[in-house]
Amino acid sequence: MFIAIVEIPGPKRSREQAIAGGKASAPTYAGMKGLISKHYLNGDEGAGGVYIWESREAAEAWYTDAWWPWMEERFGVRPTLKFYDNHLVVDNAAGEVRVDGEKIELEDATAG
Repeated sequence: MFIAIVEIPGPKRSREQAIAGGKASAPTYAGMKGLISKHYLNGDEGAGGVYIWESREAAEAWYTDAWWPWMEERFGVRPTLKFYDNHLVVDNAAGEVRVDGEKIELEDATAG
């Protein structure tokens, strides 16, 4: 998997504003090829999103040269974009740990 983090500087929005903004843009991302999930962010220094992609190639297909002016037009500021490889996931909801998508068993760190 591959993670992209988008940060949009600005004041913190109210909970209601953040939810309304997310609901308005969610149809853009629902069912998007290569996107596993998008997590909307609302913080003291602005907003943004954490995008979980199937691959770097899938992410780069979205974050093209046209993406930057589109984002600046929508938000009035230039966002930051950071890319990360994601090799290991602790998924407590599923009760598992995965390396490159494959479930693994962990050794008991307290044993010994």
